[in-house]
Amino acid sequence: MITDMNKSVKKHSLIFLITIFLFTLLVTFLSEPFGINFISTSFVKVLGKTLCLCIAAIAMDVVWGYCGILSLGHFAFFGLGGYMIGMWLMYERTSIIVLNSLDDSQLPFTEIELQEAIGNQIFGVVGGTEIPLIWTFADNLYFQIIFVILIPGLIAFIFGWLAFRSRVTGVYLSILTQAMTLALSLYLFQNDSGLRGNNGLSGLQNIPHLENLSQSTISILFLWLSSIGLIFSFVIFNYIIQSKFGSVITAIRDNETRLRFFGYNVEIYKLFIFVITAIITGLAGAIYYPQAGIINPAEIAPIASIYLAVWVAIGGRGKLYGAILGAASVSLLSSWFTGGNAPNIPLGFFTIEWVNWWTVFLGIGFVAITIFSKGGLIGMLNTLLVKIK
Repeated sequence: MITDMNKSVKKHSLIFLITIFLFTLLVTFLSEPFGINFISTSFVKVLGKTLCLCIAAIAMDVVWGYCGILSLGHFAFFGLGGYMIGMWLMYERTSIIVLNSLDDSQLPFTEIELQEAIGNQIFGVVGGTEIPLIWTFADNLYFQIIFVILIPGLIAFIFGWLAFRSRVTGVYLSILTQAMTLALSLYLFQNDSGLRGNNGLSGLQNIPHLENLSQSTISILFLWLSSIGLIFSFVIFNYIIQSKFGSVITAIRDNETRLRFFGYNVEIYKLFIFVITAIITGLAGAIYYPQAGIINPAEIAPIASIYLAVWVAIGGRGKLYGAILGAASVSLLSSWFTGGNAPNIPLGFFTIEWVNWWTVFLGIGFVAITIFSKGGLIGMLNTLLVKIK
């Protein structure tokens, strides 16, 4: 019985991975630089960003749906990953611009003058010229990639170790995770945070040393990178869930006290899941923001993490496919509504403009799905397929 179940899981996982690969291949064929120019570059970027949000959603599903930790701060790790890679993108691009402007200079700039010129270009908008200490390694891509993993993982480890060893659970833990996110976003809003305050990091879509490539070509490259990231994340999390380790974290969700009495070190399991999901979420952010082109502290605000939990609930908590379906559905619908593609609805005395009202639509949909389908969208699909059979 267990063997048949494992075979079924492997079969479904293989089908999913093949589907993602074929989807990416189809979009590439329909794109401008590599295909028949049926899909616009902007929509390719929307699809790439959606895949990144799916990565964050399955990470959230593992920590909440399988381990029972309702983290209302997980999107902060997504934003931190974006900031880490954004620092290199902005520094390197600015450095190239400054060096090109010095080609016709009579005298070469000293290293100090070069640093001041780069600092003025980046931080002049917030009234500064000196490069902050946290930008020390911003000129090194490999260090920044390490920081994409290290910073979210370290913050998650410190927070998780303090919270879990104190046995904070339930709604209190959720409030603490949201407080962490709020504190981080408020700090980043300050101009002296070293990350340009409310202005954030911009121009991230201009990838250094790839100036000879068009944005349409770069969008396809990032689409493939996003697809590979989603496949990589799905394989890792699916392996964890199907293993004995996954059975333990599911037991933590169902009855943490009983598992503790059995002699399991519950805190270690929870800490591992919290850290690994934070790292994967940070990596997703590092792929997302070069496609978005800009990141600012608003991306780390608590509401973003609440949206992430809503996506998982809509898709189906405790099911990786459900998290992906929920994130993809909401992301694409919100792009359609906020992009002005949805026609306004005149009611005579009032006109529904979807640009402003799509969040109301999202809230109604969330409540409806929660009431009529405990398994979310994926549960509704499974029920429908059973009836068809």
